[in-house]
Amino acid sequence: MTVEKASVLLVGSGGVGTIAALNLETGGRASVTAVLRSNYNVVKEKGFKISSCDHGVLEGWRPTEVVNKVPSASEKKFDYIVVVTKNVPDCPPTVAQIIAPAVMPGHTVIVLVQNGLNIQKPIFEAFPDNICLSAVSVIQSHEIEHGVVENDDTDNLSIGAFHNPKLSVEKEQAVAKEFVEIYKAGGKCITTYVEDVPFSRWRKLMYNTCINSVAAVTGMNTGELQLAKGTVDGLIRPLMDEVRTAAKAAGVQLPEDITDFFINNALEPIDMYFEPSMLVDVKKGNFIEFENIVGEPLREGTALGVPMPTLKTLYHLLSAIQYKTKIARGTVTIPPKGDYLAQR
Repeated sequence: MTVEKASVLLVGSGGVGTIAALNLETGGRASVTAVLRSNYNVVKEKGFKISSCDHGVLEGWRPTEVVNKVPSASEKKFDYIVVVTKNVPDCPPTVAQIIAPAVMPGHTVIVLVQNGLNIQKPIFEAFPDNICLSAVSVIQSHEIEHGVVENDDTDNLSIGAFHNPKLSVEKEQAVAKEFVEIYKAGGKCITTYVEDVPFSRWRKLMYNTCINSVAAVTGMNTGELQLAKGTVDGLIRPLMDEVRTAAKAAGVQLPEDITDFFINNALEPIDMYFEPSMLVDVKKGNFIEFENIVGEPLREGTALGVPMPTLKTLYHLLSAIQYKTKIARGTVTIPPKGDYLAQR
């Protein structure tokens, strides 16, 4: 019996995206077209070299098709667009702008395998008739050079539906459950359906907002953060308390012991010296996705009357780091020395 495969466009085939494409293809229920950028030529010629804890060593692996730009809906009809890029709304093009050519109104399901809060809002604004799914990922997978991926931890994906006020909740949930089945069909990953999407997203913020971001600002890995006297209790704990309080004000009740859970499980052991993704991006001179990870919970909590002084300071430090990267990348231009005051 031949099973009709879902047509999937995957945008962002780096370390995480490549394993997502591999899991989708392995299950036999999806045909993946992967959009590649800097690694396109290498993968087109040689395929991916993958070393995975679940899939073993694969040489020359490719999804069904690789392309170097997002195809238009007139070229190919996609049932799903899976977005696994960094979400950096302050550095256009935005996610909505990137995927727009391939979106079929009312048909294409948009799956955001991305971090942060309120990432669905610009999607619903741009595509008001489409279902948008939340996918919260926990995985250790990195593209160490173009086309070479090391995957050290099982792909663990929690999938649910962002609610589009124009659409039926029941339909959205049914689509989310169907995508879970498509994604996990190969049996090489952990994929679960979650009904409470806000809970899963606020919970992930306890790590990304409070540990990932602090690592980026300080330039320290998880071991160094613990060895630096006072950093955990004086900076990370207060951040976690502020995020948990903001979540509660937003109607999301995180467990009372969640701060200790993340400190004990995400930072330990000290000698692991793990570099969180935002720290890696800063070191590489990449733009960082701080607006959705830090800016959105700050704005949400502040609007609900929650004092968030530590998070506010962290936000402005990250904003300065982002501006420095924009200068280095040439996306903003600063006046030559002496010209700014002369022009005032």
